Amino acid sequence: EKLRISEPSNPYDFGQTINAVNTNKDKAACAELLKITDPKKLPVLLSNKLEGEIFMIFIQSLEYYVLGEDPGLVYQHLLYLSKAERFKVVLALLSKNEKEQVQQLFDLLSENENNQYSLEDLENLKKVYEL
Repeated sequence: EKLRISEPSNPYDFGQTINAVNTNKDKAACAELLKITDPKKLPVLLSNKLEGEIFMIFIQSLEYYVLGEDPGLVYQHLLYLSKAERFKVVLALLSKNEKEQVQQLFDLLSENENNQYSLEDLENLKKVYEL
């Protein structure tokens, strides 16, 4: 059954949707959710629920489904994801393979230059992601 994705209005709704997306490993549905969610709201919507699995499905969804359409939106989501509670904890617990996936997304972003971010912005954000 295809997940119905609608814009979450609060952390509870967002959490429910994220859990469903994560259970099904549905990267396309996750990408839909990220496309309709204002990146600035991400830290509030995630509340204290950010975990490694959720972090990685965000990274993969942004790479596979959003990057080709809107690199600027990918940058914005990465920027605000880094401001979420538990971000540093999740980052510290990533495996080498997971860190490489994050690095790959940043590499692709630098190839897809965009007027919403400069290479300098990207380099600064990479430092926040400890890459």
